Amino acid sequence: MAYDAFLLMSFGGPEHPDHVMPFLRNVTRGRGIPEERLAEVAEHYYHFGGVSPINQQCRELLAAVQADFAANGVGLPAYWGNRNWEPMLADTVAQMRDDGITSALGFATSAYGGYSSCRQYWEDIAQARAKVGPGAPVITKLRQFHDHPGFVRPHADAVTTALATLDPARRATTRLVFTAHSIPVTMAANAGPDGGRYEAQLQETATLVHAAAAPDLPWDLVWQSRSGPPQVPWLEPDINDHLAALAEKGVTDVVVSPIGFVSDHLEVIWDLDNEAKDTAAELGLGYARAGTPGTDARFVAMIRELVLERTAAADPGRLGTLPVWDVCPENCCPAPQRRGTP
Repeated sequence: MAYDAFLLMSFGGPEHPDHVMPFLRNVTRGRGIPEERLAEVAEHYYHFGGVSPINQQCRELLAAVQADFAANGVGLPAYWGNRNWEPMLADTVAQMRDDGITSALGFATSAYGGYSSCRQYWEDIAQARAKVGPGAPVITKLRQFHDHPGFVRPHADAVTTALATLDPARRATTRLVFTAHSIPVTMAANAGPDGGRYEAQLQETATLVHAAAAPDLPWDLVWQSRSGPPQVPWLEPDINDHLAALAEKGVTDVVVSPIGFVSDHLEVIWDLDNEAKDTAAELGLGYARAGTPGTDARFVAMIRELVLERTAAADPGRLGTLPVWDVCPENCCPAPQRRGTP
């Protein structure tokens, strides 16, 4: 198939205090979340002036991709649309139609399999195309990239940089802690055609980053950003509970690496740079948070390489062994039941 555009797809975030509550209502639509609970979550955004950094990060990534495409002869115009806030995906698809685009490759800012991290983007595309109607371009999502060198190596270098800020005399009691967004246990069990793909991919990414950055140190994969009701099981342990357990075992220092994320958006800076950092301070743990790929040149080049896999039959860039596929099977990652609180 010939493609005539590239589309960056992301979660979206508010950029003004007045945007925060409408944004949260978009995120939680259909879930019956009480307004008072949304107001509690809104305080995280108000702490940063009502602005999430994710939209600006997407602008910077899009600009970097456009420059990389131009420098490497990839003649695709680049667009950007979000799931939950402006620019909304349907508006972008309408603009693409008006520009004469007929078939685009979509890149989602999530490396992993699972409902919200992958399949929901397929649903977003279908809903946006249906809203636009006749003439809406066909959009095909690029594959997951959890083990691509352009994703793994920036994370590994960030771990190395963070480790350098800790006391080397305490390296023997230092531990790596990899984090990703927690999801309901049932959703995790249904991730991928064979189940468990979200956790398996994260385990593989953690293994690869650990081997490249600090193979002498022990490591764990834990979870952050839980948003469901307490009676619904989610992946555990939470990062804060895990830090307490490590302190009890004699660990003195931790490097926390958010391998579940591609940029330092609000969940990273709130959950890790505020809550987890404060927890570590209370426990007397040395604490360093590793960065995310953001606009690292290797990550930007990875996006081009994923495009070339489709347009020029380039060999897939992979460091792991888990199966990958271009088009998700029909039974992949069913939508969860929408109940409870964020």
